[in-house]
Amino acid sequence: MKTILTFYGRRLFLFFLSSCLSISVLQAQNLSDKPVVAVLNIDSQDFALEPGQLGNIVRTELTKLDLFQVMDRYDVEYIINKNDFDIERCFGKICLMEAGKLLKTDKMLTGSVEVFGETIVITTRLIDVRTASIEKSQVIEFLNLRAKIQTMMGLCLKKMLDMEVDENMIKKLTQKDDFESTVNFPDARSLNLSGPRMGFTAFTGELAQVYRAGKSQGGFDAYPLMFQFGYQFEVKYLNQGDFQALFEFIPIITGLDQGKFIPSISVLNGMRSNRTGLEFAFGPIIYLVKETEGFYDDENRWNILTEWQKNNEGTPGFETRNRLDSRGDLRLVSGFVFGAGKTIKSGNLNIPINLFFIPGKSGHRFGISMGFNALKYKN
Repeated sequence: MKTILTFYGRRLFLFFLSSCLSISVLQAQNLSDKPVVAVLNIDSQDFALEPGQLGNIVRTELTKLDLFQVMDRYDVEYIINKNDFDIERCFGKICLMEAGKLLKTDKMLTGSVEVFGETIVITTRLIDVRTASIEKSQVIEFLNLRAKIQTMMGLCLKKMLDMEVDENMIKKLTQKDDFESTVNFPDARSLNLSGPRMGFTAFTGELAQVYRAGKSQGGFDAYPLMFQFGYQFEVKYLNQGDFQALFEFIPIITGLDQGKFIPSISVLNGMRSNRTGLEFAFGPIIYLVKETEGFYDDENRWNILTEWQKNNEGTPGFETRNRLDSRGDLRLVSGFVFGAGKTIKSGNLNIPINLFFIPGKSGHRFGISMGFNALKYKN
């Protein structure tokens, strides 16, 4: 029995060893199928990093793509120094062809990084040493976000080699007026997007009936669709990844179009996507209205409780409650707001458009609001 186990154990070990060797051979073959590319210095114009440092960045990003055998920088330095080849200003095709033949590579990759005011222009070129031709090239104008140079270089290389890129990242790094994030506003602690708001609100249920009713019945003799005007104080206090966390303080006056004055204040928290501009928010609302304490009789008529009814046993046996009433006293009433919408950008101008809903026992309110604002931020 022991002999049989030993026999099969050896066979299993030999099978495992041959499998590992086969995988290693396949990996070596796949590696040898990839063309060899060398990167020297990358030209730097008015940029903080030296050509050699930019060359190291390109070499790193090119290795990540796993399309080439990228020559190690120490091997490149050794061969260049051994042959006294000057690469200090070796950025043109003729010089790179000579270096490629000396290094015995299939391709050479070069490029430049130039700063023009608020723009960083990155150029990359892939040169085929055998045919002495520029195989591929790419030029992209980025925003002057110097801390993102490695990301920019990686995107430029992917574009040049026809690989899939993160289009949202391209937009953040190239379009000045794209939605704000830590990519295009890396030093901003908070973003202020305050501005005026206006829109309409509609009332349903009992609320709508009260607003329609005449003043003799405790109504407001108004149409239950009213204009709103106010101001939104908005701060983005978190601005990470694909989302922004929002705090909104919104004082609003409703009904001015119908001679009414209904003030309210909303305090909202929410989230906004910095890819699409879609957002949602929710929070409490406090508004000032006239209310009375009363009851509905058998004929569904609203009756206000008299002082005598309030203080004596003669109070009707109906359920009493507070109701909106033009004859009542001013009171602070609370509710809860749910909102959703989208912000449209036009240059540095933001145009938020939102739908909102305020549920209530006596009726719901819903509506639409819009506004405009311009970005301000703190470092």
